[in-house]
Amino acid sequence: MKRALVVGIDHYPTKPLSGCVHDARSIANLLEKNGDGAPNFSVRLLASDEIDVSSAKLAEGLEDLFNGEADLVVLFFAGHGCLNTDMNSGYLVSQDGKRGSLGISLSDIMGYANNARPRIKSTVIILDSCHSGFTGELPGLGKDSPSPIGDGVTILTACHREGSAAESDGQGLFTSLLIDGLSGSSADICGRITPASLYSHIDQTLGPWEQRPIYKANVQTFVVLRTVEPKVPLAVLRRIPEYFPDPAYIFPLDPSYEPDRQNVPESIRHLPIDPEHTRIFKELQTCNRHGLITPVDAEHMYYAAINSTGCKLTALGAHYRSLAILQRI
Repeated sequence: MKRALVVGIDHYPTKPLSGCVHDARSIANLLEKNGDGAPNFSVRLLASDEIDVSSAKLAEGLEDLFNGEADLVVLFFAGHGCLNTDMNSGYLVSQDGKRGSLGISLSDIMGYANNARPRIKSTVIILDSCHSGFTGELPGLGKDSPSPIGDGVTILTACHREGSAAESDGQGLFTSLLIDGLSGSSADICGRITPASLYSHIDQTLGPWEQRPIYKANVQTFVVLRTVEPKVPLAVLRRIPEYFPDPAYIFPLDPSYEPDRQNVPESIRHLPIDPEHTRIFKELQTCNRHGLITPVDAEHMYYAAINSTGCKLTALGAHYRSLAILQRI
């Protein structure tokens, strides 16, 4: 029970944009399926190259998105955003937006999201538009107001309330990084992509002189937007407690774990290779590549094996060991 409303508007009568429809279509395609092709979100796409994305059409889409029950709903919008400083209110500008009737107000969107609980367990609002960081502020109280974000609501925006959403190479700068993150760059070891990991990916990529993304959340559960292939196979992660019965345990290695007999020192070439050991060593090397395990008194796992030292868990590895024991992988 996951729904997503994805909106992209390029075809404004004045000040048209060029990359929003492409961005929206890319986001829709990514949300629709997980990395392995399994179904993910039921997506409704509103793209201005196919339909007139009017205020009425946007309102209808929002009503449908927040109507009924769901585990998770996502709203993505790429297009113009506007801030009315006199009224201290922000808007997503529809295709027919004009002075006095700009489109959908950000406070109305927050009203939809906040009132949907508990019928809808989690809501994620992602906006690539100017002034989108206004979302989640209380109208009339100014930029230092407390945040009226309801339970289960997450907001991820391209910029702060006074900021502009830049384009780069015909694509929204924010959404280009969002697409990269959803494609797998922001996935954790288990292949899970969350709003928080997307924000971290975007925030670290943008420099201090570029637009700054905004992340706001009032959540108590782990929200996963998409999954991709795990960096370490889940079966291997579940076996970490078998290899490391204690978080401080040093797993002993010796030359029988290293299958290469051409490049090892001549003094150990005669030593037999243990097929079971090489299978385990391959799994340990995979964990090492992703920061879960580190060799002891050696620069690489190879030298830890041929020099008969060992390997141990990193802090991250100890974390995933705990998750495996708790059967959360």
